Amino acid sequence: MLNDPITAIKGIGEKMAADLGEMGIHNVEDLLFYFPYRYDVFEIKPLSELIHEDKVAIEGRILHEPSLHFYERKKSRLSFNVEVEGVAVKAVMFNRSFAKKQLNPGDTVTLTGKWDAHRLQITVSHYKKGPANEHASIQPMYSLKGDVTNYKMKKVVRNAIKTYRHNITELLPERYLNSYKLPDRSAAVSTMHFPKNRVDLKHARRRFIYEEFLLFQLKMQLLRKLKRESTSGNAQHYEPQSLREFISSFPFSLTKAQQKALNQILADMKSPYRMSRLLQGDVGSGKTAVAEVCLYASITAGKQGALMVPTEILAEQHFQSLNETFGNRASIVLLTGSVKGKKRQETLNAIENHEADIVVGTHALIQDDVYFNDLGFVIVDEQHRFGVEQRRALREKGLNPDVLFMTATPIPRTLAITAFGDMDVSVIDEMPSGRKAIETYWAKENTFERVLQFIGKRVEQGEQAYVVCPLIEESDKLDIQNAVDLYHQLETFYQGSLEIGLMHGRLSTDEKDRVMKQFADGEVDVLVSTTVVEVGVNVTNATIMVIYDAERFGLSQLHQLRGRVGRGDRQSYCILIADPKGETGKERMRIMTDTNNGFELSEQDLKLRGPGDFFGKKQSGLPEFKVADMVHDYRALETARRDAEEIIENGLLENDPSFRHIQMYLEENAGLNKKLD
Repeated sequence: MLNDPITAIKGIGEKMAADLGEMGIHNVEDLLFYFPYRYDVFEIKPLSELIHEDKVAIEGRILHEPSLHFYERKKSRLSFNVEVEGVAVKAVMFNRSFAKKQLNPGDTVTLTGKWDAHRLQITVSHYKKGPANEHASIQPMYSLKGDVTNYKMKKVVRNAIKTYRHNITELLPERYLNSYKLPDRSAAVSTMHFPKNRVDLKHARRRFIYEEFLLFQLKMQLLRKLKRESTSGNAQHYEPQSLREFISSFPFSLTKAQQKALNQILADMKSPYRMSRLLQGDVGSGKTAVAEVCLYASITAGKQGALMVPTEILAEQHFQSLNETFGNRASIVLLTGSVKGKKRQETLNAIENHEADIVVGTHALIQDDVYFNDLGFVIVDEQHRFGVEQRRALREKGLNPDVLFMTATPIPRTLAITAFGDMDVSVIDEMPSGRKAIETYWAKENTFERVLQFIGKRVEQGEQAYVVCPLIEESDKLDIQNAVDLYHQLETFYQGSLEIGLMHGRLSTDEKDRVMKQFADGEVDVLVSTTVVEVGVNVTNATIMVIYDAERFGLSQLHQLRGRVGRGDRQSYCILIADPKGETGKERMRIMTDTNNGFELSEQDLKLRGPGDFFGKKQSGLPEFKVADMVHDYRALETARRDAEEIIENGLLENDPSFRHIQMYLEENAGLNKKLD
């Protein structure tokens, strides 16, 4: 019934069906669950409480005949004064000349529209004769395309509810409806479209927030369970004694947080299930040390390890640092796109014959001609620059290796458990002792010369600096112009006394790598860059990060950039050059100067921006919810997660009849009966 085509609904013809199709509405169910994106509530408030430029509702008496002016072709302006609380308020209406005949002096009218507090004027978008209703009316507003108007939409939704409301199946078992005091599904659908009052609307929204989160969490937990159970025979029997000796060879001792994360990963490696774990740690928290121990554990278990990073320059850096750490304990090879010819063939043979214990590389690691002898452990660095396809290809190469994803983007716990619900999450949330905190300052643009003088002084002492300007997505040209202008500004200022490098999005990968290498080798003193300076590139000499137009970046991005400095033992500085106009921008700068803790920042960022931006829109992998909002409704998210865990652990989907509808829904919509990757 609910999958009847929308043309089955009274009032929908071919043309409207085509427009609705553009909106993703193809059948009755799509229409019923196409909820308004906002609600306009028109409450009559005293004039003194109206906010300038808000949409408001006022009620008053017309004082004189409205005056009508025509201008251009067919455009008109109708204006009249209404008396509200003894004050004359001017009302202006555009292109409604017909209203002149309906509005007479002495009539009481209710007007809604945009309020101008300075002129005591309302630009009317909607009017009705007579006083306002006792109850403030709540108007649903839909996101529309084509010729579909809000009025038409409300009409066909009303017809759909009338005809089909009894076909809406309740998914949630009674126990949840009762304990959380949620309305049933059919009533909640009606209320979402036609709320009688705010309280009903609040409860209907609560219901769908919980339902969306519960279904999503169930999907995640089931995937996780199926993934774990579909992979067996992967227990790695490493040598604890060798591991202890290896750890004691480090020039530092592991922090408590590193120790905890390491124990969780090692426990996964010993278990017969395939590991799929996310290791999160703030910039500089020592994830690499944990990764090195795990790679070594896999080697002592007789397996091979692989470390995969997004760029060649990073691969080379890791290759060098692993060689320093491992010495003669392991044979390490490097495989990137630029390893070619004879050298490549030798490397491939070493991997296939198990002469290589650890392979470090870029996406070249998962190409068809790479065969591992016995791949036991894979580390993927900066996981959200790495798609599902690559993960799958990597898994198919070895015999179900354990996979550890590492990211330096501190994702708030709320989001980590949700967005990565099918992975286990380990967190390193403390910094190694002795590391100097980066000092962060916020400067206005007119002090830029002073900042450049400061850079000059530090470079004289053998240090290096980054100057980053933002990518303005709308225009590549403008973008590069920004960096080029800044580059010339620096050239002029320093008059050849410093080596300035330039890196921007139009450079080829080779050129970018070349510039980055010059900077890493100390041939360039100051690097001007548009693109986010590559994650993880370690230039211990770089102590200054200047971020130009810093208000254009989100907090987590600013924090990532700040983490490019402070890699050595010298005091490092981050200088934000920004003239933010709005409160949010100013707040962002204040938070940055106040805290160096990435997790704290990410919680704040989430509040300021919402989760979509957090992971970057395109590859966020974040689910799209119709009603729920992960940040705003995180308490409901936690509740749903707990309930989902309990449902899966106790096998309620299969064994408790009250969960039958949820189970059917998941099978139809989540594709969980299909083969998992």
